[in-house]
Amino acid sequence: MSKPTLVVGGGPAGLAAAQALASVGRDCILVDKADRLGGAPILSGYAKLVPSGEWAKDAIGGMVERVAANPRIDVRLNTTVSAFDGNPGAFRATLASGDQLDVGAAILCTGFTHFDSVNKPEWGFGTFPDVVTTTQVEQMISSGQGVRCPSDGRKPERVAILLCVGSRDRQIGREWCSKVCCTVSANLAMEIREELPDCHVYIYYMDIRTFGLYETKYYWRSQEEFKVKYIKARIAEVTSDGKRIIVKGEDTLVKRPITIPFDMVVHAIGMDPNVDNKQLAQVFGIDLESHGYIDRGNTYSASGHSSRPGVFVAGAATGPETIDDSIAQGSAAAIASLGYTAVAV
Repeated sequence: MSKPTLVVGGGPAGLAAAQALASVGRDCILVDKADRLGGAPILSGYAKLVPSGEWAKDAIGGMVERVAANPRIDVRLNTTVSAFDGNPGAFRATLASGDQLDVGAAILCTGFTHFDSVNKPEWGFGTFPDVVTTTQVEQMISSGQGVRCPSDGRKPERVAILLCVGSRDRQIGREWCSKVCCTVSANLAMEIREELPDCHVYIYYMDIRTFGLYETKYYWRSQEEFKVKYIKARIAEVTSDGKRIIVKGEDTLVKRPITIPFDMVVHAIGMDPNVDNKQLAQVFGIDLESHGYIDRGNTYSASGHSSRPGVFVAGAATGPETIDDSIAQGSAAAIASLGYTAVAV
């Protein structure tokens, strides 16, 4: 016999954790505050995923279907955990609905929050309708409507993607690299060029961080096959001449001012800590690291430990993370939690 495991968060990491537990014959309770499973890829309408190239609705949607159909996984939507007491192997979780659950361990897969570009007002978001975010462009593509200028619905002839919006920016308190934005932006640029072959796409960057094997598949391929143009620049402001969006800055390679008009400007928004992390830390009795993400224990002793024994953490709850690595961490945390759910007979 065993006690169930509580999994909090129904994104890629949480889905993987729940499926891993069920696959070894363990029961789990999957809690999510949203009205459906899938996390950011589904709720935010992502298009094609990096690096598989699969549509999010198919790849993550398939994970959702498998979890929803598994009799060992008890899914609770539209709810949160309001209290979590006890000790490893004998925890009691109280849901906002008032339900109390006896569980052996908990796995927090609570993800992240997209950076809000209104916190970078000098770059035009919220002022000019044709300044959008990568998430909004993903939604245009995944919905089937195609990439269009929000102001009048026209197909853009020139698009700028601005990297590191809400990342690596001490002035607004975002010192960390969000890890995925360079690769996602290169992928998005290729998708735009694929749909609109006459559209010129420019990527403005400080540094390119298409880490590991992504360098060839995204950075070089976007330039060589899709003719995406990269500009190493320091952006001063994004404004408008009444017809087009104007990006002003300095080309830092040639050390000269550069001003280019665009039909659409895209903010490659970073990953912020989940807005609920302070409350989660209080409820579960765990620590946050200095930037506000959930702090991890020693990785070399066991995967996914938080600062509290019996409470595990996986995916972007611990910091910017890829979907593939979030899935792997969810599965690893599930296996690590097994020792806390066994009940002596």
